[in-house]
Amino acid sequence: MALFPAFAGVSEAPDSGSSRKELDWLSNPSFCVGTIPSLSQQTEEATALASEGSPLTRSPLKSESSDESDTNKKLKQTSRKKKKEKKKKRKHEHHRKTKRKRGQSSNSGSELDTDSEKDKSSRSIRDNKKETEKPNQENNAAADAGRRFVWLEDIQALTGETFRTDKKPDPANWEYKSLYRGDIARYKRKGDSCLGINPKKQCISWEGASREKKHSHKHVERYFTKKNVGLMNIDGVAISSKTEAPSSEPISFIPVKGSDDVLPPVTTWLNPLGIYDPSTTQWLQGQGPSEQESKQPDSQPDRENALLKAKVEEFNRRVRENPRDIQLWMAFVAFQDEVMKSPGLYAIEEGEQEKRKRSLKLLLEKKLAILERAIESNQSSVDLKLAKLKLCTEFWEPSTLVKEWQKLIFLHPNNTALWQKYLLFCQSQFSTFSISKIHSLYGKCLSTLSAVKDGSILSHPELPGTEEAMFALFLQQCHFLRQAGHSEKAVSLFQAMIDFTFFKPDSVKGLPTRGQVEFFEPFWDSGEPRAGEKGARGWRAWMHQQERGGWVVINPDDDDDEPEDDDQEIRDKTLPRWQIWLAAERSRDQRHWRPWRPDKTKKQTEEDCEDPERQVLFDDIGQSLIRLSSEDLQFRLVAAFLQFLGVPCGFSPPASCLYMAMDENSIFDNGLYDEKPLTFLNLSFSGVSSVGRMDHLGCRRWTRGHSREGEEFIRNIFHLVMPLFSGKEKSQLCFSWLRYEIAKVIWCLHTKNKKRLKSQGKNCKKLAKNLLKEPENCNNFCLWKQYAHLEWLLGNTEDARKVFDTALSMAGSKELKDCELCELSLLYAELEVELLLDLSGAATSRAVHILTRLTESGPYGPYTGQVLAVHILKARKAYEHALQDCWGESCVSGPAPTDSCNRLVSLVRCFMLFQYLTVGIDAAVRTYEQVSAKLKGSVSPEGSGLEDSAGTQRLSSALEAVTLMHTSLLRFHMKVSVYPLAPLREALSEALKLYPGNQVLWRSYVQIQNKSHSASKTRRFFNAVTRSTKPLEPWLFAIEAEKMRKRLVETVHRVDGREVHATIPETGLTHRIKALFENALRSDYGSQCPLLWRMYLHFLVSLGNKERSKGVFYKALQNCPWAKVLYMDAVEYFPDEMQEILDLMTEKELRVRLPVEELELLLED
Repeated sequence: MALFPAFAGVSEAPDSGSSRKELDWLSNPSFCVGTIPSLSQQTEEATALASEGSPLTRSPLKSESSDESDTNKKLKQTSRKKKKEKKKKRKHEHHRKTKRKRGQSSNSGSELDTDSEKDKSSRSIRDNKKETEKPNQENNAAADAGRRFVWLEDIQALTGETFRTDKKPDPANWEYKSLYRGDIARYKRKGDSCLGINPKKQCISWEGASREKKHSHKHVERYFTKKNVGLMNIDGVAISSKTEAPSSEPISFIPVKGSDDVLPPVTTWLNPLGIYDPSTTQWLQGQGPSEQESKQPDSQPDRENALLKAKVEEFNRRVRENPRDIQLWMAFVAFQDEVMKSPGLYAIEEGEQEKRKRSLKLLLEKKLAILERAIESNQSSVDLKLAKLKLCTEFWEPSTLVKEWQKLIFLHPNNTALWQKYLLFCQSQFSTFSISKIHSLYGKCLSTLSAVKDGSILSHPELPGTEEAMFALFLQQCHFLRQAGHSEKAVSLFQAMIDFTFFKPDSVKGLPTRGQVEFFEPFWDSGEPRAGEKGARGWRAWMHQQERGGWVVINPDDDDDEPEDDDQEIRDKTLPRWQIWLAAERSRDQRHWRPWRPDKTKKQTEEDCEDPERQVLFDDIGQSLIRLSSEDLQFRLVAAFLQFLGVPCGFSPPASCLYMAMDENSIFDNGLYDEKPLTFLNLSFSGVSSVGRMDHLGCRRWTRGHSREGEEFIRNIFHLVMPLFSGKEKSQLCFSWLRYEIAKVIWCLHTKNKKRLKSQGKNCKKLAKNLLKEPENCNNFCLWKQYAHLEWLLGNTEDARKVFDTALSMAGSKELKDCELCELSLLYAELEVELLLDLSGAATSRAVHILTRLTESGPYGPYTGQVLAVHILKARKAYEHALQDCWGESCVSGPAPTDSCNRLVSLVRCFMLFQYLTVGIDAAVRTYEQVSAKLKGSVSPEGSGLEDSAGTQRLSSALEAVTLMHTSLLRFHMKVSVYPLAPLREALSEALKLYPGNQVLWRSYVQIQNKSHSASKTRRFFNAVTRSTKPLEPWLFAIEAEKMRKRLVETVHRVDGREVHATIPETGLTHRIKALFENALRSDYGSQCPLLWRMYLHFLVSLGNKERSKGVFYKALQNCPWAKVLYMDAVEYFPDEMQEILDLMTEKELRVRLPVEELELLLED
């Protein structure tokens, strides 16, 4: 037997007897031929099965050796032919199937899938290959059914045993989840109907693909596809009438050929009408363009490259001649962006241009090389080094970057702007960030700057504005601690600064700052009451007591109530775990923002504190104490502390840290501005939360006050600091205190809590009367104005009028010279105007009487009826003369003093309202236009250098106040009568270009533009303002405007408040808002603004995009890892990730007041 028995018949031949002896070593005598069918036989059967046109049948395999030798020869000859026929057959079957699919009718039925049949046939063949046959096998259907697969259609006479029992195990059934797909019959549905139903009344919705054929039409590519974006990036060809010599000067305009320059058309037999251009005529003649014309298009890129080359040469020449010009170097760096847009100047090979055009690394390397050249010539330039560090953020590792920053700070320890950028950089490095590191870094910064200011660092002198910059850095540190949840440390910093600034003993005033801090430490650790605590007397009194040798014993107050019970932290244990944690954490934030001190009257010690983090040690605050010698900064310190506690003092954080402190969306809240545009109370919190507030985004900002201990703390602060000031500063503190109480009354009015409104109103009136009883406040018109406004808000109109009349009668004959008197009369008149339903009786109203009597020299008389026309004319003349006198004082003779500017603002506002009531809105607008034209000329006169002076800043503030009055008048007029929207829109647009940071103007603009159906004008305006200004308010309000429009569209789509029906297209609002967020985050202040990140996260969560929302959350942590509100928002939006988020907060040392372990214990109780 051959060694390869399957091919034994092929190898043997009739004349092979002589050679068999030589090949005996290849034989295998132990192998029997009949044990396996020949491979040629199996191949022949497979070919026969595949070539049949009838349904597939499976024939039994024959094992006779006689047939084997005969068929081998035939197979050899016909195997190739059979394979070709098989391929043709498959192709033909595919075409038949396609035609049958196209022409199928809607009759119901089922047919076998051709592909599955083929799979079945091949599977059957494979099964047959595995089987062995016995030599004496019977050829009948029943016997075949016992050995192999048999299809019911193939058997003529059905027997009892239709299918065979396969006892051979198949491991594939264990490995795979289902049977082999080729063994499962698949059917196709013809039509969507069903027999036995009425198609007019009934229908069946089939699951699966529709029977309709998918048309293979080419998809229309939109403008944002990758291919079209690439086309849009290609530079266009500039149009020019004639070639000009390249020059470095920019082209002022592009001339266009006129109709006179065009030659008359020439008519020929090819061009009888003269309408073909020369190239078309040449084409008709069978000619091509000349060589000169064919080369003409290439001249335009050459001209652009020559122009760029000339600019590069010009820059190189100028920096070579003036290497000390830092602005020139910075312009040269910025010019590289323009050069890389058209890189033909540097392209060497043909494909290199596109490659370099998109190479950001090449651009950064070129800029870096220029900056290094600039730094070589200007070793002491901080701006160039900062630009290099900003550029190297893309190249260097964070550790290398930190070392370079430290080197720069070491070289320039007296540069406050550099310190501010360094602190912001360290705060934004998530990998190396921790609260303790940044807190100690703030202390090092302030102590170093204090040493520079004291002259301890001899190598670096004090730079101008150092003290004010140190105060801004101190406030930045306080807001950083507040946002990180360490409210106790922030409040302690303010408390220490109050004692360190206002109650310093005379014996230590001559020492440097470090020495004063060392003397301050014993006072801090002594347990003496501090600012805001009961019985606080200050550092000076404690030092005097120590020198005498004794201590002051604080007697306990018998009426002192017990602190509020903490047992109500968890009211409902059935809520989800994350909701319970959020509610308890916010509750503790609101109650525990004051540092914990042991109460000696209750014999408490430091060990009695349940949360050690609530205790603040001297090491936490000692390095951050600074000296403030300026009286203005000292008062601003008190105002900043009160604003930090939630008292509306009108103080806004410095621009350097304003956007970093913004973390709540009260800037979009109009309050009562819509209802009362003339007399609304602008609390001006600027989006900065007060201490203890970490509410979820969307919660309206109303001054609700603190707990009982918190309110007592604020009262103690007022009682402590008010005796330190006199005059206007003290009046402003009283005004802020009363305004804080009025804000709580407004909150009670908003919530319609009558019980609390009654008690709050009573307390507020009591405070106002007590303040007015003080001798220095008897003639304080600011307090009289607030007291009367309080009575008016409480609904006591007649009592309020009596208060107003009493205050005006006390004024005597001051006429228009007193600013506060003008403001009092203006508020009285505005309140009366808002009572009018229309302007029909405005000329004879009480408001005209008030504004008329303001100009008269006699005492104020009560309103008796109609005002005479003669008195109105006299009043108008008096206003005009007073305005001229005020112009002479404030604008003509040098810089304007503060009093003169305030008087000008009050006078113009009174005159505008008077003109509005007596003549009309047009007269008031004309008055505003005259005043604004003069103020604009004074703010930025041609050829003067007063842009940065204090007087110019005051005039700019005056113009801003007058503009607010103008827009408020227009809004009120539109409310009570019919008036076009265009004047108000134009006034707001002009004002916002001058004051892009004014939130009141932006609120008005967004609200009136939301009523417009077309958003194109609004979008163009926002785009222009955001490009030209640095403040973040335009970005925030642009996003808010688009969100308002989206809410409006969704309101139209919703039916009965249910799901959204997209009957009207969204017009891409979602994508537009996302793009605005991304662009805003790339702006100067955007990436470090927690409010912007919170808005972005909230918007994505509202869309339901959870994965992308998580990505934005972690991206926000990369930029603002200190903002606790971001982590709390994430717990609210992603409850499943609560444990991971809390672990991250603990790792970065953010304040977690309720650990998870304590929460579990509270839930078990």
